[in-house]
Amino acid sequence: MDASRSDGRDVEANVISFDLDVSDVELYAAARGLLLTAHHSENHRVAAAMRGESGAIYLGLHIGAKRINVCAESSALANARMAQEASIHSVVAVSMDGQGQPQVTNPCGLCRELLRSYGTETSVLVDAEGEVGKVRIRELLPFPWMRAAETEWDTLPPQVGDSTA
Repeated sequence: MDASRSDGRDVEANVISFDLDVSDVELYAAARGLLLTAHHSENHRVAAAMRGESGAIYLGLHIGAKRINVCAESSALANARMAQEASIHSVVAVSMDGQGQPQVTNPCGLCRELLRSYGTETSVLVDAEGEVGKVRIRELLPFPWMRAAETEWDTLPPQVGDSTA
């Protein structure tokens, strides 16, 4: 099922929603505020905000150095866990665009993996080609890495399929 965007392009309606609510906008404002306060072109390029199930907002900042970087989503998650937050309801990351304006940025692969390991129902605000929408983390990372012993199923060896069906 497709849903039409404001620019006429179609997207999968069961994957992304453009129906943001007040709490989504508040979350963005919190991350944006942190980025505007702490932005540094090398050391602090991204800010993140997470809303826990309790309703509390936890902030995180990208920490960068010559040989290592810690993503803003990671530091926000650490802050939430230190506050004993049971689970994460929603998250957004914000970075500066080419004109120095804050905008929603999509989580990197490592952050997708990290967020998914803390729950599949977390909503993530994303840049859907210029329009902000939200998706569940499981949609951003549908097949996460797992050890074979961690799965609830047995995986069969690959077999040649019947291409006539």
